[in-house]
Amino acid sequence: MADSARINLTNQFLIAMPGMADENFVGAVVYLCEHTERGALGLVINKPIDIKLRNLFEKVELPLAREDLADAPVYFGGPVQTERGFVLHEKLSSDGGHYNSTMAIPGGDLEMTTSKDVLEALSSGAGPRKILVTLGYSGWGAGQLEEEIGRNGWLTVDAKPEVIFDTPIAQRYDKALSLLGIDPRMLSGEAGHA
Repeated sequence: MADSARINLTNQFLIAMPGMADENFVGAVVYLCEHTERGALGLVINKPIDIKLRNLFEKVELPLAREDLADAPVYFGGPVQTERGFVLHEKLSSDGGHYNSTMAIPGGDLEMTTSKDVLEALSSGAGPRKILVTLGYSGWGAGQLEEEIGRNGWLTVDAKPEVIFDTPIAQRYDKALSLLGIDPRMLSGEAGHA
């Protein structure tokens, strides 16, 4: 019998609770690109690594014509396939075509592309205006994420693109919590200083 009460967290943020046991996810906000009965796939949006987009483009031997992106950080997307790039970006207009390997994210205005052609478009000055590039992704097997949520490992809230693209990195965790109406100090083990 199918479980009609199955939760679908696609296009939601996972916000790591204090005390998160997995060090990959301490203080993390994960944007969930896909959540099905087979499992879940997401990208951490608030953990920049020591690589700028200009370095990534040099590594794949592409010029970067978008000066606005040159100093943008590359992010740790999660512990799976950390040598692969994942590009979270605003949905392309219908006449703008698509990339070879793009996942449209249901319920949102975002897409996730893993093929090099999105980088080629960016290198020529085209491509999506708002992007977040990660190395690696976060993955959960069937039922694993639901179990972690059941153990209070994560809070969930509908994702807002402005948290991903327009909010300073250091404020993304608190901003995601504020979507739930939660003051981060309410979750802290420490007494009240901001």
